[in-house]
Amino acid sequence: MAEILEYKCPCCGGAINFDATAQKMKCPYCDSEFDPQAFLNKDKRLDEQAPDDFTWAENAGQDWDEGEQEQMNVFVCKSCAGEIVGDANTAATECPYCGNPVVLSGRLSGTLKPDYVIPFRFTKEQAKDELKKYVNSKKFAPKKFKDENRLEEIKGLYVPFWLFDSDTDAAVSYEATTVRTWSDSNYDYTETSFFDVYRAGSMKFENIPCDGSSKMPDDLMESIEPFNFSEAVDFQTAYLAGYLADKYDVTMEDSIERANNRVKASSEDVLRTTITYPYHAVVPKSSSIQVTNGKAKYALYPVWILNTDHNGTKYTFAMNGQTGKFTGNLPVDGKKLFALFAGLTIGIGAVAFVIGRILGLL
Repeated sequence: MAEILEYKCPCCGGAINFDATAQKMKCPYCDSEFDPQAFLNKDKRLDEQAPDDFTWAENAGQDWDEGEQEQMNVFVCKSCAGEIVGDANTAATECPYCGNPVVLSGRLSGTLKPDYVIPFRFTKEQAKDELKKYVNSKKFAPKKFKDENRLEEIKGLYVPFWLFDSDTDAAVSYEATTVRTWSDSNYDYTETSFFDVYRAGSMKFENIPCDGSSKMPDDLMESIEPFNFSEAVDFQTAYLAGYLADKYDVTMEDSIERANNRVKASSEDVLRTTITYPYHAVVPKSSSIQVTNGKAKYALYPVWILNTDHNGTKYTFAMNGQTGKFTGNLPVDGKKLFALFAGLTIGIGAVAFVIGRILGLL
């Protein structure tokens, strides 16, 4: 049976055919015309493009040295089932995620020892000060929240991260558009032009972070990135003294898909920056990502977790313990927000009134 090839119009998505009269590909729906060679070149490039290939060496982490595990206690939260690691001097504590008391369950065992750790650079008092600055800088936070916000709990926590390195060859096809508008005495016109843009290149990624804790929201951790890995040191249990450390419950293997997505998105963004023509929009349509020499490391990154209470609702904030970058969700003062929209409405109405008076319409 003969194979029927179908091409889609980049403008409207309709099926297009070769027009023998115009000697071009023509869309019967929007009358757009295209050079057939452009479609042939694109098909050839797509046929030659290899599928994505992400290969990572699974050797992150290391075994504990003799005696090291005896210095570590494991605490289990009965509320959220989180497992927290503390040093041998930690008698009792609270869960940094939900604030409930945690109980000692025994010595640390059965988990990998981190390869690296970034030590804390910001103290607990500095974290408290940053919380005040952060809250006071938010225009729509309720005044009562700013004045009476009660810090219930603050913990210095080492969050587990898998760090991925790779050499990457990327090839991406983008659809770019330009838009031109003009008018005459009868009509307004809009002309949208479509372009097929291709970019390829090689790049190197180092220390792509994926947190290894299912209890720590990924968006929260990404909000306080980046961490400066140049300050990382070989892991020693002494760095945990006075702090807690979360045991990873997301394995390196389970983190690979997220690392792949970050490599893919970053590759598309990097190649996108090489497209300099002033298009109005550039969207990736297809890509081929080849990862080689992929490897991973296991590290602990410093994070201050601050839990506050306001009107019976708990609000959680996080601060990068190395750089001081702060993030968290705040309640919104509905009256302030309403006043803003009311002001905008009045402003728009006043402008319309003035314009109407000028035009003699009012």
